[in-house]
Amino acid sequence: MLWMIGNFTEARKALRVFYNQPGSNTYTLDRMRALMTYLGNPQNRLKIVHVAGTSGKTSTAYYVSALLEASGANVGLTVGPHIDAVNERVQINHMPLPEREFCSALDEFLDIVAVSGIKPSYFELLVAFAFWQFAIRDVDYAVVEVGLGGLLDGTNVISREDKVCVITDIGLDHTNILGDTIGKIAAQKAGIIHARNHVFMYAQPDEVMDAVQVACKRKTATLHILLPDAHEPAAAHLPLFQQRNFYLAEQAAQYVLDRDGTAELELAQIKQAVEVYIPGRMEVYHVYGKTVILDGAHNEQKMAAFVQSVHAAFPGQPIAALAAFVGTKTERWQAPLSILGAMAGHIILTSFEVESGKLTSKEAVDPHALRDYLQSGKVTLEPNLTTACNKLLARPEPLLLVTGSLYMLHDARKQLLQKQVTRPTIARY
Repeated sequence: MLWMIGNFTEARKALRVFYNQPGSNTYTLDRMRALMTYLGNPQNRLKIVHVAGTSGKTSTAYYVSALLEASGANVGLTVGPHIDAVNERVQINHMPLPEREFCSALDEFLDIVAVSGIKPSYFELLVAFAFWQFAIRDVDYAVVEVGLGGLLDGTNVISREDKVCVITDIGLDHTNILGDTIGKIAAQKAGIIHARNHVFMYAQPDEVMDAVQVACKRKTATLHILLPDAHEPAAAHLPLFQQRNFYLAEQAAQYVLDRDGTAELELAQIKQAVEVYIPGRMEVYHVYGKTVILDGAHNEQKMAAFVQSVHAAFPGQPIAALAAFVGTKTERWQAPLSILGAMAGHIILTSFEVESGKLTSKEAVDPHALRDYLQSGKVTLEPNLTTACNKLLARPEPLLLVTGSLYMLHDARKQLLQKQVTRPTIARY
């Protein structure tokens, strides 16, 4: 063995090797295809639901997985980025592989990759690892969340015709890579559609639908379009944006079960799936008698949905927020920060350290720049995240939000869990 990985600390150290591999920042599938071929293409031994989109894809992936699991299936799930620990990227029936088991398997996998001579990026390596593990464990289904875009994303190496594609709401996202219009971005997301796949999505603006319909026609794929106001009554207590995500997931999952001869989900099974725990999405804690909500609303679309749901759940309550964002060339943090600024009575602006190979070339936006953009007197500047969390909990407002970058949530969540907290809950209203 080359690595001798025994715990998450050692796993993180080993994975740092893949952060800045030569060429790893290029948007191409060449490395991933070569690696999967070397591994024997385990992804093509799996029945897969592939989830792309700008907003809601992580939650939708969790819901699809939960619905399939509720039917009695054995289900693999891979998402990214992780919130608590890297093993969230390889889940079986919503349970991340136990630390010792994950580390032992990763140790073996890294040896295989080393022998191959292929040098994948951090994200590519973990996606390949998830496919490899799901095939070894012979899951009935694998639910796979796209990392960035779709067409050239590291997950887009599945060539089975029975793959089911789910496309969530599409907005402006990574415009420096995916394109500067909704239509161009939609075409990239639709790149996950392969020959004769079935595709599920809500009706969206014409630019989006035109791009998806072109992709479906080119690949002889079948498109299932859901009405924008369709919903599942059993999910009525969820935040508004999660009701939308759940119904989309339910339609895709039920198609898969029908196709494979599994009985239609009963109400009790649907209710079971509704309650799946999704880290960092409208995650509610009670700390020192206050309500604290964590949500990785890092773009305009996500923040608007988050704010709408908070208003619906806690009408009229005074709000303080803690926020940080990842810097981008297009300053896409400005729109979500403006939405948050219009909602919160006070905002603490902070920073964080990025620990992910996917974003090692980027940094948190300087909180001074966030303050200068807001130009508001209701702002506290605190670059140290630990101190910022303590200042948030000391605020007089009864409702506290932690939002923006998921990478900030990773660390802020650890700070909160050291306090006197109850278990996270799903907001009910």
